Parts: sequence; structure tokens; C-alpha cells
Amino acid sequence: MGFVDAVKTCLRQYATFTGRARRSEYWYFYLFQTLLGLVLGVALVIALVAVGGAASATGSDTVGAGGSIALVLLYLLVGAVSLALLLPSLAVHVRRLHDTGRSGWWILISLVPLGGIVLLVFNVMDSVPGPNQHGPNPKGVGDAYGQFPGQPNQFGGQPGQYGQPGRF
Repeated sequence: MGFVDAVKTCLRQYATFTGRARRSEYWYFYLFQTLLGLVLGVALVIALVAVGGAASATGSDTVGAGGSIALVLLYLLVGAVSLALLLPSLAVHVRRLHDTGRSGWWILISLVPLGGIVLLVFNVMDSVPGPNQHGPNPKGVGDAYGQFPGQPNQFGGQPGQYGQPGRF
């Protein structure tokens, strides 16, 4: 899954807390949020410097009405973007936890000291092979029994070697 596809998927599933999300989907959306935050942060710093420079150039302690309105609008834009991305980032995080076979409630461990490290470990883990209680594997790997082609089953034989899997 590419960067643009991952961002589109996360925004299409804006508040979908069910299902599973691949690692690439989660990390590309996290990268998108980080880059967008950097761009908005740099724009805010440039605006603050420009307005502050204009005030010091005129020898005034106050900023003109146009500068203060621009700063307020920029602050409002940063706040609106942050609020708009809060729900899809929580949703993709919960779907990523589902992909590792965990409940979405594990996200609350981030409220505990060092809980963020536990979440980081969960987010870098590979998907649970085959389907789990949250749906099929988004990678399309494994069959309905969680077996891979050529992987021995619990009885030592190959899946489908003696007819249908799970039958004698």
C-alpha cells in the first residue's frame, strides 16, 4: 500500500473502529500527520516572525489588525486540522491493534507511564496470520483456517493433503 492510498483509506474510514489495518496503512497515515503538522508549524513560525518583525520595524509594541487577524486565522486552521485528524488517527490505531490480535481498548495503555512504548511495540508487530475475531487478514495471507500454503497443520500433514482441511 502506497502513501497516498493509505491516507485515502484512513480518511475514507474516518470513524471506522472495526476491521484491521496493515502496518503500512498506520505508519503512512502517521507520516502524513507528521508532515502536515510540520508544514503548519513552519507556517505559524513564519507568520509569527513576520508579524513580530513588522511590529519592531515600526517601533510599535502592538501588531496591526491585519497581522493579528492572520495569526488568529492560522491558529484556528491548525486547531481545526488537529481536531479533524483526531478521529481517523484513533480509528486507524484501533484497527492496527485489531490486526495484531488485540482489542482496541489497548490504546488506553498510553495513559500509563511507559505505555506508549508498549503501543509502539504492538504497532511494529506483524499481522496475525489468517483471519481473527476482527476480520480477514488485510494482506490476504492465510486461508480460513489460518494456514499458509505449504505450512504443516497441527497433525503434521500439509493443508488439503487428505481432502478438505479439517476433514478425514
